[in-house]
Amino acid sequence: MGQVESSVAGAVDQGEPLFPASQPDSHAAASTTSSMESLIAEAAAYGNDENESLDARAQKALECPCIADLRNGPCGVQFSEAFLCFLKSSSEEKGSDCVHPFVALQNCIKANPNAFSEDVL
Repeated sequence: MGQVESSVAGAVDQGEPLFPASQPDSHAAASTTSSMESLIAEAAAYGNDENESLDARAQKALECPCIADLRNGPCGVQFSEAFLCFLKSSSEEKGSDCVHPFVALQNCIKANPNAFSEDVL
């Protein structure tokens, strides 16, 4: 495992957000993490129908209006791949098998900072 993979997997293993706020000591950073987490939780719940397959639930979660801006923005492909991978993750530490899609998303967000609200950054 490479250094980037290790650091992202370490963040997942320790329950740290994969996209920490740029100002970790500020009040905005604390609310950023919780608002992003709540968006992701809302989207996951949106597709949570136990009678459907995992693939169908993941696809439905991706269609949640709550993440439409992320899905349709300049990093929409990367977001969709990372989000679907996370939802379908079967690793013991949820999402730790999704390093490459999350690194691609993080790189895209860094390359397009003006396209994202402070909540995402």
